[in-house]
Amino acid sequence: MNNRVRELRSDRGWSQADLAERLDVSRQTVNAIETGKYDPSLPLAFKIARLFGLSIESIFEPSP
Repeated sequence: MNNRVRELRSDRGWSQADLAERLDVSRQTVNAIETGKYDPSLPLAFKIARLFGLSIESIFEPSP
């Protein structure tokens, strides 16, 4: 799955640790999501979308 999490986080000047704290997950989880090694659960995807004020579809898209 492709995503814009790194881009959105960087635009706000947040570190991975900052984002992890806001989402109540580990920094390693944020890193794994950003690098595409881990697809977030649906509740976590909703949490990410809410935090950035965007729809899930505008952040995550399936790999071709």
